[in-house]
Amino acid sequence: MKLLSLFKLNLDLPALRSRNYRLYFAGQALSMTGNFMTQVAVLWLVYQLTDSALLLGIAGFFGQLPVFALAPISGILADRYNRHRLLLLFQIAGISVSVILTVITFLGLANFWTLLTLSTLLGLLKGLDVPVRHAFVSDMVSRELMANAIALNAAFLNGARLIGPALGGILIAKFGAGYCFLYDSLSYIVAIWAIAAMQITPRTVEIQTSDPWRKLQEGFQYAYHFLPVRSILLLLATASLVGMSYTTLLPIFAVEVLHGGSETLGFLTAAAAMGSVFACVYLSFRQNIVGLERLIAFCPAIMGVGFICFSISQVFWISQLALVLVGWSSTLQVAASNTLLQFIVEDSKRGRVMSFYAMCFMGMAPFGNLLAGTLANYLKAPNTLILGGVICILGSLLFIQQLPQLVKLINLRTKLVAN
Repeated sequence: MKLLSLFKLNLDLPALRSRNYRLYFAGQALSMTGNFMTQVAVLWLVYQLTDSALLLGIAGFFGQLPVFALAPISGILADRYNRHRLLLLFQIAGISVSVILTVITFLGLANFWTLLTLSTLLGLLKGLDVPVRHAFVSDMVSRELMANAIALNAAFLNGARLIGPALGGILIAKFGAGYCFLYDSLSYIVAIWAIAAMQITPRTVEIQTSDPWRKLQEGFQYAYHFLPVRSILLLLATASLVGMSYTTLLPIFAVEVLHGGSETLGFLTAAAAMGSVFACVYLSFRQNIVGLERLIAFCPAIMGVGFICFSISQVFWISQLALVLVGWSSTLQVAASNTLLQFIVEDSKRGRVMSFYAMCFMGMAPFGNLLAGTLANYLKAPNTLILGGVICILGSLLFIQQLPQLVKLINLRTKLVAN
């Protein structure tokens, strides 16, 4: 009876009333699990092949650099073209690269350069895909369901972060990295079917006669001059640059600090993802956006404390608890920033603003990976994360000073949008 009540509670999540969103949720939950398995497997193979923190950083840099470079272009595409078709096209391209990665691994042809090349190709697709995916939420569901849909997006994304790395670590240890890539390839099939089966009402797109570069400048000026958008994006970029690249260094902590192997790496990553799931469960049941700006303000400081605790720990379960805290706080900041931005931006500029969001959230990660790998090569991995934690705390303190003014502007903008 208790289980039935919980199941009914889950069905009552507003966004799941939408058939389109249920299809999207099911397909992407499986596909994202495969994506995170692939990320863990690629990093593990790179570290096994090179035994170099610097090359780990370089691999992470080139794997995610395209997100920073292509997100603005994707934002323009999201505002000008059919997002449904674009998303389907990117999924088809993704399965192609994943199949190639699977084949070369099983044939024993994988080396640092092939992994770097294919990881960069996946990064190119991610750079085009992420802004379109975020903007597509408004095409799938009504505005009343949008906050819950965004929260559920974060929930299944971080649920995949929980299952994918843990399962990936086990598969690598028992069978080899190739099976992670094989699962990723198969999961794309479900995602493609789900997106193709969605029935999306074509949105009205204004005929664009201006230069795309001018449209990009217009979006940048809008984001820069609207203080809440600018402040949220700057704090997110700071946290991403110095904090969210910690995953690149996890193989070093798993092997050199905690004296484990691929299974240890999988469970460390899963610990952070578990914290993320806790955060998403909370966000999924929020009824409005009130107070999100305070979550955004305090979460980087909490994440910084988590990094410091993780860096000084040499006990496995303490390290896991610290990463739960990191996952919880980082996900709250990312998801709350996404939700608040989607509510306060103008519809005509949504795609471009979400492209800036992608640049700050995921696009700064390659620079963070390169920075983390370089610093770890000279300062060692624990000292690198301690430094990142301190910067996250300072970023929170600066944002908190602007909170009163930000709240006034957000409330004013929310009223204008509602009317």
